[in-house]
Amino acid sequence: MGAIGEDGVLVVEGDTVDWSGVSDEEFERVVAEERAELDRRVRLYRQGRPLINLKNRTVVIVDDGLATGATALAACEVVRARGAARVIVAAPVTSATAANRMNQVADQFVSPVSTCGPFAVGQWYEEFGQVSDQEVIDDLTNARSALADASRTLGAPAGT
Repeated sequence: MGAIGEDGVLVVEGDTVDWSGVSDEEFERVVAEERAELDRRVRLYRQGRPLINLKNRTVVIVDDGLATGATALAACEVVRARGAARVIVAAPVTSATAANRMNQVADQFVSPVSTCGPFAVGQWYEEFGQVSDQEVIDDLTNARSALADASRTLGAPAGT
C-alpha cells in the first residue's frame, strides 16, 4: 500500500489502497504498526549512535529490487530532507513503472534489468528469505569495522 520512512515520511500507493478496499481506519492502523516496527529497528540497529550527517553528500540507496518503487521513494525523501546533495538509487531488477519513477526522483538510477508488467521482486532470486535482526546488526558491525580500518589506513577520521 506504500512505504514509510523516518522523519514522518509516508508514500501512499493510492491505486493499491483503493483496489484493496482498505478503510481509512485500517490504513491508519497499519501505518501506526509499521511506524512502531520502524522505530524498533532504528533503535536496535543504530544502537544509540547519532545520525550520519548527509548534508552536501552523495547518498547511494540500494534495494534488492523495485516493484512499485515506494520504498526507494521514501528513502529518497528521507535523505533529501536530511540534506543529501545527490541521490543515486540502484537495484538489480525493477519494473518499468518503478524505473520511470526513480528517474524522476533520483539524480541517477541504475538497474540492469527493467521489466514490463507486474512482478514480485522475489521471483528474481533463488533464495529470498527475510533477513534477521541479528544478520543486520552483524553486517552493520562488520561495515563499521571495515570503515574504521580503511580510515586508519588512509589517515582520515572514521564516519566523515
